[in-house]
Amino acid sequence: MTAPLSPPSGGGGRERDPVARGLGSRSAFPVAALFVQPGGVYVDIDGVDPWDEERDARRYEGPHPVVAHPPCARWGRYWGGSPTTWPRLRIGNDGGCFAAALHAVRIWGGVLEHPEGSHAWRWFGLNVPPKSGGWVVADWLGGWTCCVEQGFYGHRARKATWLYAFGVDDLPSLRWGKSPAKVRLDDGFHSAEERRKAVRTGITQQLSKRERAATPEPFRDLLISIAGSVNQREAA
Repeated sequence: MTAPLSPPSGGGGRERDPVARGLGSRSAFPVAALFVQPGGVYVDIDGVDPWDEERDARRYEGPHPVVAHPPCARWGRYWGGSPTTWPRLRIGNDGGCFAAALHAVRIWGGVLEHPEGSHAWRWFGLNVPPKSGGWVVADWLGGWTCCVEQGFYGHRARKATWLYAFGVDDLPSLRWGKSPAKVRLDDGFHSAEERRKAVRTGITQQLSKRERAATPEPFRDLLISIAGSVNQREAA
């Protein structure tokens, strides 16, 4: 497991929590939100340019830093589809969405979000962050990564999430560890038996598919704040 390192800080080493300080709804300059849900939480937000399925986010050419939510279905634990899916789907076959999102973050700066356990991390040579939290070096290009649960930021499920940040002057201290969310299971079942148990007990019915996939507003504000603090000259 990679040990957490001290992330870059523009504030003399002081950590910050943008949600606790009321930041995030307005960024320092405009932010592009890539691969977001139509009519979702990124729509009609000052300083945010949403790219949903009606705009091909793979074609984003700047100039603003980004918050990227590339599709995760082909990168998750069930990348091959359901047990009855035949022929099996191909791992990583997302039409180049993750690659485009990663490229956009590295070129324009910002943050990329994917479910904990995403195969895309190793596929693209990124270090896997510890579940206990803390920012660690993601690559040798200047990227940083961490694991954080959205249950701390308004989601009803724990929803462990991996972040990749690039070009950020002052990485925030997040709420690390296990969140107190009541729904214990979401999209990330660790085994077929765990999925069967969830179906048997009705846990999978506690959240709709859209609710499991949605980004809660406090977490959205956190990601916008991270992207809004990008030093664009360094990112470019």
